[in-house]
Amino acid sequence: MNIRNLITIVSMMVLVGTEVFAVAIASGWALAGLLDLGDRVGHILMGLFSLVAAWVMVQLWRRATSIEPIRSPARASR
Repeated sequence: MNIRNLITIVSMMVLVGTEVFAVAIASGWALAGLLDLGDRVGHILMGLFSLVAAWVMVQLWRRATSIEPIRSPARASR
């Protein structure tokens, strides 16, 4: 296992994940407030946007691990 790449990817995921989920929750809250949709619809929008944020994070993990592999390549047998 390549610990250096793992630490890099996890650090990046924490930074980007905080921003993505903050935007998702703030967007749901702001849309519900601007359109006067109420608290229940606001919470539903926050949940839907958070699902989109989770999908973005999964895609980011997949791409990051393809560039910075976590597992060491198998050694060639002699």
